[in-house]
Amino acid sequence: MRPDILIPLFAPLTTLPGIGPKLARPFGRLLGREMPRVVDLLFHMPSGFVDRRSRPLIAEALPDTDVTLEVRVDRHISPPSGSRAPHRTYVSDESGELAVIHFRMDDARLAHMLPVGETRWLCGKITLHEGKRQMTHPDRVLDANGLARLPPIEQTYPLVEGLAAGYLRRAMAAALERVPDLPEWLPHSVTSGLLPPFREALHRLHLPQNPADAVATGAPWRRLALDELFAHQLTLAFMRAREERSGGRSSMGTGALSNRILGALPFSLTGAQLQAIAAIRADLATEKRMLRLLQGDVGSGKTIVALLAAATVVEAGRQAAFMAPTEILARQHAETIAPLAAAAGMEMALLTGREKGKARAAVLERLADGRIHILVGTHALIQDDVAFHDLALAVIDEQHRFGVEQRLTLARKGRGVDMLVMTATPIPRTLVLTLFGDMDSSELREKPPGRQEIDTRALPLERLDEVISGMRRALASGAQAYWICPLVEESETSDLTSATERFESLKKHFGDKVDVVHGRMSGAAKDAAMARFAAGETRLLIATTVVEVGVNVPNATLMVIEHAERFGLAQLHQLRGRVGRGDKASTCLLLYRGPLSETAKARLSILRESQDGFRLAEEDLRLRGEGDVLGTRQSGMPGFRLARSEFHGTEVEEARNAAATAIERDPELSGPQAQPMRTLLYLHERESAVRLLSAG
Repeated sequence: MRPDILIPLFAPLTTLPGIGPKLARPFGRLLGREMPRVVDLLFHMPSGFVDRRSRPLIAEALPDTDVTLEVRVDRHISPPSGSRAPHRTYVSDESGELAVIHFRMDDARLAHMLPVGETRWLCGKITLHEGKRQMTHPDRVLDANGLARLPPIEQTYPLVEGLAAGYLRRAMAAALERVPDLPEWLPHSVTSGLLPPFREALHRLHLPQNPADAVATGAPWRRLALDELFAHQLTLAFMRAREERSGGRSSMGTGALSNRILGALPFSLTGAQLQAIAAIRADLATEKRMLRLLQGDVGSGKTIVALLAAATVVEAGRQAAFMAPTEILARQHAETIAPLAAAAGMEMALLTGREKGKARAAVLERLADGRIHILVGTHALIQDDVAFHDLALAVIDEQHRFGVEQRLTLARKGRGVDMLVMTATPIPRTLVLTLFGDMDSSELREKPPGRQEIDTRALPLERLDEVISGMRRALASGAQAYWICPLVEESETSDLTSATERFESLKKHFGDKVDVVHGRMSGAAKDAAMARFAAGETRLLIATTVVEVGVNVPNATLMVIEHAERFGLAQLHQLRGRVGRGDKASTCLLLYRGPLSETAKARLSILRESQDGFRLAEEDLRLRGEGDVLGTRQSGMPGFRLARSEFHGTEVEEARNAAATAIERDPELSGPQAQPMRTLLYLHERESAVRLLSAG
């Protein structure tokens, strides 16, 4: 049960004054919840601030900077009836005159808001038009009473259509009134008396009195980020301690099945793969449960490492499971594993949402009696009716796309299950700590023999005709190609080319050699399109980012990424990794629409320079934050609302150390000193930890 003290924060946003069902809809879009709550608004972080203390004269105000001007209203000039011209209000001070521009506003309302002969204060930006100063739609028009209430520093926030800044400011002020005084959960050694308490931090961040409190590096935001990171690290530390206390089981392999797999491989393993396998086998042999992260660049051979780990537990008479976030990726794993498992005499089965009826029942029956040694699938693996005979190893691919609860659910399918989590996106050390705590980690930095360097070039979209001509030559020579688009369907609000639109245009050039795959297609339709491409029946595959991971067509040697400036660096690297998988030279063309931002220029330049995913991950982190490293969101840490990697990296280490100490002193967080920490877990909705703590 959530503590009563938190009830005001988890009340619906509609309980705040002035927010009815109509306003709740845009608030819901903004906050990412159909039924937003007070806490969701309080944790909606600002994107910048305006210093309202700048009060220059009209002639002194710098163009395109936020200012507050004290002016006298001189005259109004209304536009002719039916005209699209703006209403102009001329105001002045001792230094000169300013035109205040309003479009589509009622004359009577403007006359009331800016009465001739009166003094008013205008907040906004001055621009120059034909050498004369003007201010278009001021942010604020204030009388003396309004000026007295004007905050010296005003936060600005991301907004959505239908939600004006004024509505959000008023709602935020009302939400802050609901914040209770909560018990302190951070150890004094962490706050050192320098960070404000939770309630004060929220007030100082959303209603700052000075610029230092308004920014992510300021004490209020740092405090809130530290709370969130501490809640997360408490969850990880508690679960890790519980997993260790629950004990693992030793799985000692004979090497017989592994040797057969190695004999069936057409290549030798890299040194990095051999090291990773040795570390995993050492973990499996102990009575302590394994929790290891396997990081590998595109094409570094993670699946083979995971398969050899699975073979070790099968040699010990047990079972392994591979869980992937998408059906395409699960089926790709199954295709890679199946022939090698068959060569070793192991039975493998696939279980996704597509397997139904008798086929599904047959898989479940063979799984329960132990005839299936390795089960590959999606979230379907964690459904209640999926029962293993003796699950010993769970391999989770692209771990960041799963929640902690899903990982635990799979682990509960067996006794003392060892866990290997994999990612094809190399993760910087800060993010490893953030996502996984102090997890053991193996890195595959070498590519398997035969992998080709990919010639990467950036071209403006104006050269599209040349690209299509080059595509014609490539397809005529027997090559296959991908063409990636950022959207599925054409949108009235976007100038990006959609996959369906590009498919129709390229079909005119290449006929039935072209196919399309995107996320809105059914699983069967996607698989059929991928199968046609893999078999060489189609030569050019138009796709969205559904082919980002897990697609292996060695004959594909050309990758075109349209609007490359709209993708993250790690995502571009993943997409590029779909080619260069065979023995032929491969090319990746990055088509962009200018002018490019400095970040986009840097991203495309770095991608042309390097094919080292670990270096690219660090650069991506530097450019845009961890969300983009993992391709999960535009900024911030994945799964975090308050913490930002570029500002709060040191807080990760502090939170991890504090959490480790807390769990070491009180493993169940059951003592009176730990009660505030339980409140924190409820506040940040770490429900899986709370449920386990409650269960004891």
